[in-house]
Amino acid sequence: MIPERLVPVLEATAPLAQKFVAAGKQIYLVGGSVRDAILGRPGGAVTGMADIDLTTDARPDEIEELVGDLASATWSQGKRFGTIGLLVGERRFEITTHRAEAYRPDSRQPTVSFGDDIKVDLSRRDFTVNAMALRLPDLELFDPYGGVSDIADKRLRTPLDPAVSFGDDPLRMLRAARFIAGYDLRPDAELVAAVVEMADRLSIVSAERVRDELDKLLMLPVPEAGLWFIVSSGLAAGFIPELPALALEQDPVHRHKDVLAHTIAVVGKTRPDKVLRLAALFHDVGKPRTRSVGPDGVSFHHHDVVGARMTRERMRALRYPTDEIDDVGRLVELHLRFHTYQLGWTDSAVRRYARDAGDLLERLNELTRSDCTTRNAARARSLAARMDELERRLGEIEEKEALDSMRPELDGTEVMEILEMDPGRAVGEALAYLLEIRLEEGLIGKDEARKRLLAWWQSRESETSLKRAGTNNTL
Repeated sequence: MIPERLVPVLEATAPLAQKFVAAGKQIYLVGGSVRDAILGRPGGAVTGMADIDLTTDARPDEIEELVGDLASATWSQGKRFGTIGLLVGERRFEITTHRAEAYRPDSRQPTVSFGDDIKVDLSRRDFTVNAMALRLPDLELFDPYGGVSDIADKRLRTPLDPAVSFGDDPLRMLRAARFIAGYDLRPDAELVAAVVEMADRLSIVSAERVRDELDKLLMLPVPEAGLWFIVSSGLAAGFIPELPALALEQDPVHRHKDVLAHTIAVVGKTRPDKVLRLAALFHDVGKPRTRSVGPDGVSFHHHDVVGARMTRERMRALRYPTDEIDDVGRLVELHLRFHTYQLGWTDSAVRRYARDAGDLLERLNELTRSDCTTRNAARARSLAARMDELERRLGEIEEKEALDSMRPELDGTEVMEILEMDPGRAVGEALAYLLEIRLEEGLIGKDEARKRLLAWWQSRESETSLKRAGTNNTL
């Protein structure tokens, strides 16, 4: 009996299966959809939210010919690696020729040879839980490396010797962290030993691929076990060395054995939002460089500013987009701002907090809440109450003043008309003066803003005239 969760995938693949079988070719459903079907998980391919992965003994040119009259679109960027992508109806497929691939010691790209044996193809997969295939259309299961039993035993293994599997693609070592955390799997001792031994081999993988795999780990509902794995195995030292460095720093404030434990706990407390999770991961990376010991114990003055700079440098090295670097760096820079205030903030303080956070305000508030990992219940309640108070005040002022569009009440054109001036530096100074009024007093109305602007300009001109007169008298 066909599991109900697999019916949509089988219906979607039926026309393709018929084409390949009629041509005397084998075609198999492989990868995540098979694994998730066995696990009983609603995987992306099952729900229609991801590509359906298939493997075949047909060569890439043959694949293109066979799917030609079925596909509304095809793409062949991966053809030299044996992969043809196609769109059939609203479903995307990737069909890959059986293959064996291996990295050369000095290469970032695999060398590929094509084959005819499904068992050999599955042996080159990353983990046994992914090295299973369902032949179409008869649904015969091929599981030569014990993936089903490993799923049942919650064990993470490689089909071949792990040194061989990780030699084929070193990124698999980092991918192991995602499977440990995402599927609650326990890595076997040989896998762990191979990662420890080969961790520096990750350096041949492009920064973009490493970044993408880190993002996938961080976006898991519960990523903590994977983060501990990349640190304990030595992987993190090669691409995000700021993380293991935190293990050396005692943190008396949060009462964790080290800042690393606190950081991983904060990541786990935040929701799976990439920018927010990255900010949680980086928020304390400035502590090792700012650590000092004084009469009151260990302190980390200005670790927010130092950490923001370090965050931007590391994210640039990992080829993150500029907007994400800016957002994460800003959150790291602001993550202590809340602690500089107490209950009873003035409206001006609330406006400045909102202005500085901008469209990151909601994330900043969540990061601040998540940053409280103390075991002191009274302290935790106090911090939560202060954040509740701040969010209440933000809501009240937002209703009156539209904090999300914090701007002077007069724009640049109005300033130039009122002061009868051309564009230039003085216009920017006038707008800065009006913004300061907005932050301190809220909305005062355009008429009052105009009066204040004129008075400020007259005062400024008088001071300039006096300075000029003083200079002339000196001469």
